[in-house]
Amino acid sequence: MSEPPPPPLPPKESLIKRYKLIWRLLLNANLALGAYMFVRASRKDSGIVNSKASEKSVGDEKAAAKVPSDPITNTDIPIPEILDFPPPLMEPVKVRQPIPEDQQRELFQWMLEEKRKIKPKDSQEKKQIDEDKAILKQFIRAKSVPGL
Repeated sequence: MSEPPPPPLPPKESLIKRYKLIWRLLLNANLALGAYMFVRASRKDSGIVNSKASEKSVGDEKAAAKVPSDPITNTDIPIPEILDFPPPLMEPVKVRQPIPEDQQRELFQWMLEEKRKIKPKDSQEKKQIDEDKAILKQFIRAKSVPGL
């Protein structure tokens, strides 16, 4: 009479099983990189010792046996104990000529035009822009422009 319920959906495969090949490739690449770095570092360490040992010949070993092994002290090279750095050079402040009033007015006019182009996102930003525009208008209308 009534239909049997639909069979349950098979569980989705996990990401690890789904991308098994990629995980294996990443793991092998990391392993290979680590082995390469380890071998390279061990070659550097052993390369210094081996190159010195291979340079010595049989005659050098006999000569080394005759020479006493006294510590070598080299007093020719002075070792600075404290590094003296010169003080940083301070550039003098350049005094620039004042900007003429007509250029300042043009600058204020340009700033006012740019403020008019701005589209505020909220009422608080709109109030701030209106205040800025009012100040710029006062500067433009004033008889004397304050120095910048």
